[in-house]
Amino acid sequence: MVPEVICPNCDRRAKMDKTLTAQSNQNLIFHCPYCQYRSRNIHTSKG
Repeated sequence: MVPEVICPNCDRRAKMDKTLTAQSNQNLIFHCPYCQYRSRNIHTSKG
């Protein structure tokens, strides 16, 4: 079972593997497939 992520813009849920992209510098890119909202350079606890 793949976890779901809630879009901060439209509040719709989408599977994590369809919305999050990991970068080599340990940051994440979020892209909502519904409203096209995009957030870059999301810092993780390791980055």
